[in-house]
Amino acid sequence: MKNKNAAFLTRAAMIAAIYVVLTFIANAFGLAKYPVQVRFSEALTILPYFTPAAIPGLFIGCLLSNILTGCALPDIIFGSIATLLGALGTYALRKRKWLAPVCPILANTIIVPLVLIYGYGLLIEGLSLLQCFGYYCLTVGAGEVISCGILGMILLFALEKYRGTLFGCR
Repeated sequence: MKNKNAAFLTRAAMIAAIYVVLTFIANAFGLAKYPVQVRFSEALTILPYFTPAAIPGLFIGCLLSNILTGCALPDIIFGSIATLLGALGTYALRKRKWLAPVCPILANTIIVPLVLIYGYGLLIEGLSLLQCFGYYCLTVGAGEVISCGILGMILLFALEKYRGTLFGCR
């Protein structure tokens, strides 16, 4: 039993660390901030398909990334919650491989625009609040489709043959 707990915590910690590193790489290229966000780390949100240890790993990784990259408090809180909700959804849909990226895409597409508007005050002159929200849903959603939908599914298929070795599952 102790070995299972240690393996779970180790996997969660490794996922969190990888998430942080990938976020820093995306930030270095200016890809992880504002309306169009392509965080390479969001590709990891498919990992709950393989292991439940990814759920706390992704949440903690996102939380740390948001703190360490100097995000606003609402982004730290609600951006991390969006990743947590996405990870929980991926785990809930784990029996349907092609749906793995859907929940992270939806969670971030709905929550992050609200963070941009209310957390950062990014209103577009000449647009109503609803129009700004719609615009940010499109731009954030596009970034999430790239991060989770495309990169995440490439990662899922690449890891599929190593799932037993990496995640202790068949």
